[in-house]
Amino acid sequence: MIRVLVVDDHEVVRKGIVAYLQTEDDIDIVGQASSGNEGADLILQLKPDVVLMDLIMDNGTGIEATKKVMESFPACKIIILTSYYDDEQIFPAIEAGAFSYILKTSSAIEIIQAIRKAVKGENVIEPRVAGKMMSGFRGEQKKPHDDLTEREMEVLLCIGNGMTNQEISDKLYIGIKTVKTHVSNILSKLELHDRTQAAVYVHRNHLMK
Repeated sequence: MIRVLVVDDHEVVRKGIVAYLQTEDDIDIVGQASSGNEGADLILQLKPDVVLMDLIMDNGTGIEATKKVMESFPACKIIILTSYYDDEQIFPAIEAGAFSYILKTSSAIEIIQAIRKAVKGENVIEPRVAGKMMSGFRGEQKKPHDDLTEREMEVLLCIGNGMTNQEISDKLYIGIKTVKTHVSNILSKLELHDRTQAAVYVHRNHLMK
């Protein structure tokens, strides 16, 4: 039997995962917790084989809990099960000692397979997460415009084409006030002073298609 513990602050999600896992003959749910701190204490007490760990929780994050567990119980296989796959979550989680990293968009079968693979020493990394990890290993530098939303990027490209706020409004079918808000956000995120600098930024970074 694979002894599993589930840590997630969303009760419906946690109980749903537990209910499904309990239908598997080779999985034994030994406990569940609703916060990182509670989860870490329970893991160190019950010594499960595998833990499904959420990341963003009150009273102790999944990263904090993972680090605490790894310091005292490194044999435990912690599988991060989350909705987040940005750099601010991925790298700290892996550095803390997480064994696998999968998303809550995974199917129940994929989660069960990740659990079974964990006890065999085979980790599972969500493809989008793996891509970010490889980029990090290759030392690729994140560009300021990577933080722009899809709409902000559209507005930025319009600025690069020399369009006025009114022209942008007409082209994207958004209000003039909305355009001004996007422009302000763009300048702030790119740390630029004015539209001219924004247009130069577009061309220097070869953003025009």
